[in-house]
Amino acid sequence: MSAELLSVIDQFEREKGIPRDTLFAMVESALLQATVKAQGPARDLRCTIDRKSGDIKAFAKLSVVTHVTKPFEQISLTDARKRLPSCLLGQTYEIEVTPKDMGRIAAQAVKQAIMQGLRGEEKKMIYDEFRGRVNDIVTGTVRRFVKSDVIIDLGKFEGIMPQPERVPTEEYQVGDRLRALVLSVEMTTRGPEIILSRSHPSFVRRLFELECNELTNGAVEIRAMAREPGYRTKIAVGSKQDKVDPVGACVGIRGSRVKNIVRELNNERVDIFRWSDNIRELVVEALKPAKIKALEFDETNRRVTVTVDEENLSLAIGKRGQNARLTQKLTGWEIDIRRDESVEEQFQGKVQKAAVEMAAALGVSVDIARLAVVYGFPTVGALKEAEAADLEGAIPEPGVAAALTEALAKLSHQEPAPTADAPQVPTAETAPASDGESVSSEQPSAGPTGG
Repeated sequence: MSAELLSVIDQFEREKGIPRDTLFAMVESALLQATVKAQGPARDLRCTIDRKSGDIKAFAKLSVVTHVTKPFEQISLTDARKRLPSCLLGQTYEIEVTPKDMGRIAAQAVKQAIMQGLRGEEKKMIYDEFRGRVNDIVTGTVRRFVKSDVIIDLGKFEGIMPQPERVPTEEYQVGDRLRALVLSVEMTTRGPEIILSRSHPSFVRRLFELECNELTNGAVEIRAMAREPGYRTKIAVGSKQDKVDPVGACVGIRGSRVKNIVRELNNERVDIFRWSDNIRELVVEALKPAKIKALEFDETNRRVTVTVDEENLSLAIGKRGQNARLTQKLTGWEIDIRRDESVEEQFQGKVQKAAVEMAAALGVSVDIARLAVVYGFPTVGALKEAEAADLEGAIPEPGVAAALTEALAKLSHQEPAPTADAPQVPTAETAPASDGESVSSEQPSAGPTGG
């Protein structure tokens, strides 16, 4: 039994990583309970296992008497001197009381200790090891799924990645190798639970710290960050050393560092920009690549009104509003993005002016003229150059093209013929004479020619 006991203890020490002395203490505790059942509740009963030979012995403190009246506390002088020849009557000694069938008892005790104590000790080891690794990144293999939670094998232990800590855009398969952040280690009634996360902002922070030595040695600092897992992350970095470029340090040569992180994040977009204590500069940097026209700050309500032109409106807001939301999280100020109305007002003013002039010239309503301007005919001349069919095809509103065609027809009939005082345009019938006079082919000149 001694050799078998040592073999079992060696095996569990290798497989479970539990210290040898801890395993011996567990078995000794189980042996003590088994000995109490075999020998009775003797006083100060204890069991020991020789660490080298594996021999098992039990000891109890017994009083030496002539006649035994309390079997669990007393021993006769004759029996005591067989075990301890120098003992004296009336004295109390620690005497070996190892049962004869200790081998069988030990086998049962070892099995019981492994079944009951080993799991508890293993849980304690997990808790002790991982509670100091919170915010560290670990690598594991997807083993199974419990509802929507992912169980990840970390070697000797297992971690759990709950649904809220998963990245919405990622799909996991059994056997996939993943890196995850140790978010917390919680002791529950079922034992310790290692909570892992790939969606927490600190996961991106730790990835940058592993890639960027300047973050580790303190030359560069991540001052603020905001993340929407799977879609976009914004990071504001700064440095206390003037010679260090914090953005360049995080990006790496030709983007090598940030590319490794984006690859780990499955192509999640990462925006890195320089931190500024000036909120105006910080908002401008955070909203890039959008170009800002104006900023208004409400210090009381910590609100920023951002004005951009039409071209930059979608960039400032971002896909599904991500750019504005992440900027708000990062800065701590509420962001209100508005389109620059001044350009639109100027445009509408020009449209209205052209419509009024056209309406006055054609004798149509301003609404009809406005539709003509909006659909690409800003002047009366442009209307004259267009065919009636072109107007019908360009202006879908019913009756508008017909009204414009009719107004153009009336306008052409109302135009006055050239007068005698008006300058005449040379035609094929009128040719300049050599002495500067115009000679008509129909009538002779009316005035004198010389003086």
